[in-house]
Amino acid sequence: MIWLVTFVSCIWLIGAEAPPNHYVRNPRVIGGHDAQPNTWRWQVSLQFDSYNDGSYYHLCGGTIIDSYYIMTAAHCIISMQANQYRVVVGEYDLYKYEGSEQFIRVQQIIVHPGWTEDLAKGNDIALMRLSSPVLNNGYVEIANFPYPNEMLPHAFTCYITGWGLIDFGGSIPATLQVAAINVVEHSVCSQPNWWGSIALKSMVCAGGDGIVSGCQGDSGGPLSCYTGGAWRVHGVVSYGPAGMCNQVTKPTVFTRVSFFQDWIYSIVRSF
Repeated sequence: MIWLVTFVSCIWLIGAEAPPNHYVRNPRVIGGHDAQPNTWRWQVSLQFDSYNDGSYYHLCGGTIIDSYYIMTAAHCIISMQANQYRVVVGEYDLYKYEGSEQFIRVQQIIVHPGWTEDLAKGNDIALMRLSSPVLNNGYVEIANFPYPNEMLPHAFTCYITGWGLIDFGGSIPATLQVAAINVVEHSVCSQPNWWGSIALKSMVCAGGDGIVSGCQGDSGGPLSCYTGGAWRVHGVVSYGPAGMCNQVTKPTVFTRVSFFQDWIYSIVRSF
């Protein structure tokens, strides 16, 4: 039996308010480094207030897909009470207010109707409608989507970003992390010594080299790939192996955005 661990964050309290990235070689995302400020402008920090007392902590990543909508993982929705969440866009250092951030409350949560809380069955995707729009202040950007049903070739290099653990059992980084990560095509990822039958065609696998991976806190964040002449978000961080996050032949698994575009558009265009 394969044990899965969802990449939900550790509970680290974030101060009152709090941006973009800087290339320093440190082991992060796992196997990554500090991102350059104002680079991955569609990246979101999804934050949660457990006790409704204004003390938010980084829970998951997310992606700006519309001025009013954020995309994240369904397993990041630990409460359907929208007023317990906020998103921070233009974020870079979780513990510093740098003037690039926008703090926006969540108005509505829409979880994919096929989500069963079983990661192996997929559909690990959710949208959040915001109470006010993301404003173009020069530090944010609406993500581009891939072509409908597009699948990436084996070994294609993409990038994972987030504030997840820098090592299993380690600490959450202050600054946004980025790492190059190679796609593992479905015919490989679905082999028995990889993820087997729980690697679905509605997912993207990337990593599995024992060096680079997502980890707790990266859930819901984007897999960004340069395709069709633009940066496009091809995946939403979903799951990885129990124990150490960066295991050989156990790549990080993402919800494949191109598989869910009809559903996404049906929600975003309904308002």
